[in-house]
Amino acid sequence: MLDKLGSLEEKYEELSELLSRPETVEDLNRYHKLSKALSDLTDIVNAYRDYKRVMTNITDAEDMLKEDLDEELQALAEEEIKQLLDRKLELENMLQMLLLPRDPNDEKNVIIEIRAGTGGEEAALFAATLFRMYCRYAEKQSWKTDIMDVSYSDLN
Repeated sequence: MLDKLGSLEEKYEELSELLSRPETVEDLNRYHKLSKALSDLTDIVNAYRDYKRVMTNITDAEDMLKEDLDEELQALAEEEIKQLLDRKLELENMLQMLLLPRDPNDEKNVIIEIRAGTGGEEAALFAATLFRMYCRYAEKQSWKTDIMDVSYSDLN
């Protein structure tokens, strides 16, 4: 995993360098393509750099423990190592998620239709609850929602 992340970081640096060239800026199609590729790598590379920083800090804190320090500094170093190890685990999980292949449909729009179906007013209440649930979920995910058409029953 670390080898793959290292190669992605190199690719990120290459893309950054390519985007800074004047001939790239002149070709708008190429510029947009490279900008998209760079933005796709940004989250992964930033998380990987954080991971490397945490690993360096863990090594430094462990080196401090090996030195002959007073009890208070040793306790601080142990506490820092504990926090850094938790952060390391968190970053490893994040990196694994970021490295998963993306679904090509992720960037596309979706239309959801919710109908009450058979069941009368109870089905209409369930459909309304389901609609609110989907709207709240979309809101939490910071997705833009547009209601195309709504038919209300007597209860809602």
